[in-house]
Amino acid sequence: MSTALVESIITQGQRLATHSWEYGTFSEALLEWYNPSFSVFGNNTFPGGEIPVLQVGTTKSLSYAEPHIVTNSDTLVGADGAAGDPASLGVSAILIGQTEPDYLAAAGRQVDHLLNAVPRWSNGAISHRESVAELWADFIYMAPPTLAYWAIQTNDKGLLNTAIQQCELYRDVLSVPAGAKSAAGLWHHIIGPQSQDLGIWSTGNGWAAAGMSRVLATAMKSHFATESDVASGITQLKSIIRSILDGAIALDSAEPNEPLLRNYLNDTTWFGELSGTTLLTTTAYRMTQLDPAEFGSKYSTWADSKRDAITDRINGNGLLSPVINPLNWGDKTPATQSPEAQSFAVMMFSAYRDASPGSFKSR
Repeated sequence: MSTALVESIITQGQRLATHSWEYGTFSEALLEWYNPSFSVFGNNTFPGGEIPVLQVGTTKSLSYAEPHIVTNSDTLVGADGAAGDPASLGVSAILIGQTEPDYLAAAGRQVDHLLNAVPRWSNGAISHRESVAELWADFIYMAPPTLAYWAIQTNDKGLLNTAIQQCELYRDVLSVPAGAKSAAGLWHHIIGPQSQDLGIWSTGNGWAAAGMSRVLATAMKSHFATESDVASGITQLKSIIRSILDGAIALDSAEPNEPLLRNYLNDTTWFGELSGTTLLTTTAYRMTQLDPAEFGSKYSTWADSKRDAITDRINGNGLLSPVINPLNWGDKTPATQSPEAQSFAVMMFSAYRDASPGSFKSR
């Protein structure tokens, strides 16, 4: 495996990203690829129990994110009515804020906005939308990781528990019950009054599982990890993530002649698609890294097979296809480019490298 391939994927990802969540996701992908020790999956996540101090100018993730963040608003970036998406830049803002205080203050206002200004579902889940209470699986990648990271910044165990609890509250609404005939453990995409989509969207399940893996890693690397309430939350997160991965693997195994997960996982009328496949593969690798005893060869073997299928579908310019149109998840025409798919591929190769030392050559 060559780093040149990943560099070409990164070039395309930077070219394609134009929306709030795409900036945040791409920033996270750059951090995991170029500065793995300091990502929440790294071996130096919280030096001395604190947020690491990185120089913005020499940290590609942060120098990319900085111009996309506004420091004079309650949210980190405009997002066309989405409450969750601006928080995708939260980890970047907190890291930049270690040396540039305006960004730290902006991150604090973003957290406060999520906790105190955004509508909530009846069970207390924070809405993904500003105007109504509506739950999107996507939210779990955008907001809870920032809440958890801010909890480390402020040494606030209660907020870390809140980040974990938000994942649980979303699970309570969006997940398919364990006894269901199809898709048990997987998540519906959206439940709410504006944009409801009860389909089992592969990318939505990827957003949820990958977001929870980031919250999980933050909690596990924190000095709160051994305290009973946080430890209980860690166990819960592992269980929820495992249910999503197990559901995806079961549906994938039922179709041995289709190498990719379908855009809607339990609907064979949909095409096999790279965005959801790649992010769920990323999560499988991260879970084998975070808890190899619980997430053993079943998950690593599956991830390896999906990675091979994904790599075969990256063209010479570094573009992944076929992908779902990220602005219209109901579009049955396979798209040939997606900014989030590019970020997911960078994350997947980062996770594979971290789980398999020596797996990459320089060119």
